[in-house]
This record gives sequence, structure tokens and C-alpha cells, in this order.
Amino acid sequence: MRNSHSVSNLTVHLVFVTKYRYSVLKWDIQLRTRELIKQKCDANDIIIIKWVVSKEHIHLHLEHWPDLSVSDIMKWIKWYSSRKLRQEFPELKKRYWWWWMWWIWYWAWSTWVVSEDLINQYLEHHRNPSNFDIDSNFILE
Repeated sequence: MRNSHSVSNLTVHLVFVTKYRYSVLKWDIQLRTRELIKQKCDANDIIIIKWVVSKEHIHLHLEHWPDLSVSDIMKWIKWYSSRKLRQEFPELKKRYWWWWMWWIWYWAWSTWVVSEDLINQYLEHHRNPSNFDIDSNFILE
């Protein structure tokens, strides 16, 4: 990422799960989750390198600006997606009676420790041939 004053390459691999690890990210909910995360990342100039939406957890490999903290990125994505998904899918309101449908914790790894090829290889093992998508950086599991 580049602007008039700096050049940066800050990448992070994030994993977060649904509360109680309920397998609720299926079909339309899974696709809508993808749209909501993409909207939030685009709005904050966060580049999604590769990602996987499984039935109960999400992997995100992101590049972000230095002034954005990983905790803020996670807070925005989780709060926004939880709120919108619960509004649009009444079955989630029954499952998650409070506002949060994600566990409060998450895992974050700076990808300079692990090569990006290794992360992409790890994410690729989630690919299911029946879930081929036009966006090759997005995988439905």
C-alpha cells in the first residue's frame, strides 16, 4: 500500500468463529457474510488477499494500512456483520439472542512470520470443487 508519505506491506491472517461454534454460515447466510465483510474492508481500504468462509469460522488474509489496528479491523467486521446478518436472517435471532454472533476472541498472525505462499496453501486446502466461485480469492467451504 502506498500514499504520498509512506509505503507499507502489513499483512495479517485472522481467524474468528461463530459463538458456540454453531454451523450457521451456510447457503445464503454464507454468501451474505462474504458481501458484508467485503463491504467493510472496501470502506476502510483493507485489501483481502484470500479468504475462507466455513460453516462456523472465517479465515481472512488481509493487507491493511499502518494506522489501522488489527483489533479495530476485527471489531468493525464482527460488529457490522453480526448486526446485519441478525437483521436479515430471523433464524439467527433465535440462535443468538444477544447482538453478538461471533466469539469475542480471534486469532491473528502477522504473515511476515509465515510466508504468504504457506498461508495461501493452507487456505487452498479448504477449497471444495463444488463451491467454485468467480472470485478465486474467496473460498466457500
